[in-house]
Amino acid sequence: MTTASLTIDLGALAANWKALDAMTRCETAAVVKANGYGLGVARVAQTLATAGARRFFTAVAEEGAAARKALGPGPEIAVFSGHMAGDADLIGQNDLTPVLNSADQLVRHLESLPGHAFAIQLDSGMNRLGMEPAEWAALRDIALAQGPSFIMSHLACADAPDHAMNAQQLAAFTEMTQDVECPRSLSATGGILLGPDYHFELTRPGIGLYGGLPFAAAQAVAHLSLPVIQTRELAPGETVGYGNTWAATAPTRIATVAAGYADGIHRAMGPKTSLWHGGVECPIRGRISMDLIGVDVSHLDEDPQMLDLLTANQTVDTLADAAGTIGYEILTSLGGRYSRRYAGA
Repeated sequence: MTTASLTIDLGALAANWKALDAMTRCETAAVVKANGYGLGVARVAQTLATAGARRFFTAVAEEGAAARKALGPGPEIAVFSGHMAGDADLIGQNDLTPVLNSADQLVRHLESLPGHAFAIQLDSGMNRLGMEPAEWAALRDIALAQGPSFIMSHLACADAPDHAMNAQQLAAFTEMTQDVECPRSLSATGGILLGPDYHFELTRPGIGLYGGLPFAAAQAVAHLSLPVIQTRELAPGETVGYGNTWAATAPTRIATVAAGYADGIHRAMGPKTSLWHGGVECPIRGRISMDLIGVDVSHLDEDPQMLDLLTANQTVDTLADAAGTIGYEILTSLGGRYSRRYAGA
């Protein structure tokens, strides 16, 4: 086999949802946007529904339609981007709940799909999506009279528990939602970890479900193994890869594996990243190229057939640190060429 193998541990995914759900006394939804954070929305959503999730969140209506196909009728599927122009058929036919972000979206939804479910997003200070306080004050009575499914906002700094922005947004959201009767939602994974004051009636974890920080107790969900195409012996002074950026200082055995930045393995992570053979670390040598990576296997007793990039020893956040990014980007960049296998269901 010349394609890398991505194994998704559905048992770990379900366990992470249950662990986050157990931290609250409210309903726990699940965010499955970006094709289930790169792991396949169909199997991810079905697993989370079996675990107990009854509300799901996607980024756009097209993602919502894919989630509906996987889940069938019943669970609520909300769309963060709201009701965009041209979305009425997708929203109506797939029974989606757009999270309305502005007066324009509210008018569009009420006119094109009267009586259809919707939710509201309020901007509590992140300045990204949602109605600002003045806009909400003007529309509040109209919106509430139509019976929104829930009202939400989003925390900008939940992964930094001591950041003053958290308390500021909590106060703003609380003030804007006083006396509303529908469920309120402020917290994704980081907000859940901030404690009960941030939970309200509905939480919506995302990255923590998939094994990423800030949920440090999460079980690893994604495991990635890369096939070795060839091994070769290098003499001292010989180099590996583009630009001659690494040169052997002693006799070295290099394995070339079939993956690269076209598969979401960021070029920047190379100098700080290893692959693994069981519990043995094998450093990357030279630059990560589009389809190939050189790996030092001199210390192994055998030439490996596969080397692991995502393991219990090296998580998405380990790779993110090496690449100067975040675990979200590592997960959602996992390439389409991988052979995906689901386990632990």
